[in-house]
Amino acid sequence: MTAPETLFESSLSSLRLKARGKVRDIYEAGDDLMLIVATDRLSAFDVILPDPIPGKGRVLTHVSRFWFDRLKDRVPNHISGTPLEAVLPDATEREQVEGRAMVVKRLKPLPVEAVVRGYLIGSGWKDYQRSGAVCGIALPPGLRQAERLPEALFTPSTKAEMGSHDENIGFDQVIGLVGRELAEQMREVALGLYREAAAYALERGIIIADTKFEFGVDEAGVLHWIDEALTPDSSRFWPADSYRPGISPPSFDKQFVRDYLETLDWDKKPPAPHLPADILARTAEKYREAERRLTGEQYEVA
Repeated sequence: MTAPETLFESSLSSLRLKARGKVRDIYEAGDDLMLIVATDRLSAFDVILPDPIPGKGRVLTHVSRFWFDRLKDRVPNHISGTPLEAVLPDATEREQVEGRAMVVKRLKPLPVEAVVRGYLIGSGWKDYQRSGAVCGIALPPGLRQAERLPEALFTPSTKAEMGSHDENIGFDQVIGLVGRELAEQMREVALGLYREAAAYALERGIIIADTKFEFGVDEAGVLHWIDEALTPDSSRFWPADSYRPGISPPSFDKQFVRDYLETLDWDKKPPAPHLPADILARTAEKYREAERRLTGEQYEVA
């Protein structure tokens, strides 16, 4: 038996389902562990699309594992080291999620998205055009769309429920949510992770324009990096060889799908429209190309 090429929704009867997110299915795996399954679901404008991207979950899992391992000396992460067969002894269930599942420590998630921006794009560009600042952080006048910022910015946001939009918040609000010491540590760690990852990726032809990190704490209050790590879902990846300021660059991430959806007469509310076969195939290839460049290898599509 081989693992399925495409998985829209997992079904593991031996474990208790804790939650289904936009992309991930989360199962309880004992008192101290959880199983996170990255499906091939894709969300755009906070709406889950009806068509999965073949192999996407494997790419997300592989890239996350790569970054968690590469940057493990900067901050502890949620990878437990427990093998998949220890929590899924049934071979049939294990085959269903092979290559797209991580056994992780059960931690307390912090209620903040730790967004780091290195370039002026997306909502940051719109904010700058309107106010000359990004999330309240003043920037020099005359910057162009997609221009590299003088220094990377920590621009946190709330973690919205599925179907709702995250909202940018100030650093004082982060302090109010998690306390000053943890807020400052989160900011320092997020900026450090971004800088190191961005330098590595640039050597491999990828600009990481921005990304979001999620963090949690253990019972002792120790900060851990959780969820996913610098993937094409959580980051904006641009090819360095075609980048130039002043235009919105092509991307290795789901911006390609967003751009297609913007051409449709859709109100960005459920139900989402179906994607044509060529859009699905080209999106899958963009994810795999990012994986190849960053990790030097890719999972073979069955």
